[in-house]
Order: sequence, then C-alpha cells, then structure tokens
Amino acid sequence: MKSCLIVDDSKVIRMVAKKILHELTFTTAEAEDGQQALDYCKGTMPDAVLLDWNMPVMNGIDFLRELRKLPGGDHPVVVFCTTENDIEHIQEAITAGANEYIMKPFDSEILQAKFSQVGLL
Repeated sequence: MKSCLIVDDSKVIRMVAKKILHELTFTTAEAEDGQQALDYCKGTMPDAVLLDWNMPVMNGIDFLRELRKLPGGDHPVVVFCTTENDIEHIQEAITAGANEYIMKPFDSEILQAKFSQVGLL
C-alpha cells in the first residue's frame, strides 16, 4: 500500500484529501505546515506528498526545496495543491522539484487523474 503525506494548514482540506486517498487505497499522514512535514519525512519518507503552498511556519515551496535535499528526498512524488495558479508559481514549483500541480478546490476525480498521470495509481 502506498503512503501519502498531506501537508495543509486547513483541517478541512486534510480531511477531504484523506477521505479521497483512503478510497484510492493510500495510507495517509498529515502535517499542518512545512516544518512538521519535513520532520515527518526525516523519519518516514512517503511515496507521495500532497502539498499546499501558503502555510505558517514553513511554506510549501520551502518545504519542497528542503525535502529534495534529504537522503531519499528525491523519491516522493510531490503534487502541489494550491490556489496559486499563475504561471510564475507553477514554474517555481516545477523548478523546485514538484511533479504535478492541481488547483483548489479539488475532488476525487481530479486527484485520481493527477495521481494516475504521475504513476502513483
């Protein structure tokens, strides 16, 4: 069974993502900000990370850059899930090491399609 770390400061978004991911047979872990997510990844590297951009403590892009520096940090498939939809943000995310990008709000169909595109399903 594949694992996904859900990183978002919104409890509602984490809850929705968790429900969808469980339906797709993923185990899940949650983090409220990039620092919590980084601490988690130092102990357990997930197969995938569903990542918000704007969060307190450490934002998504800073987390992603730090993740990619960790031993095994090149392994997780990172899907940004954010309201930031301009081309500059998307290019910055891809340059930093994101594999894919989806817009909020998302639903099961969108998440399933993106996870299929990146080879997680």
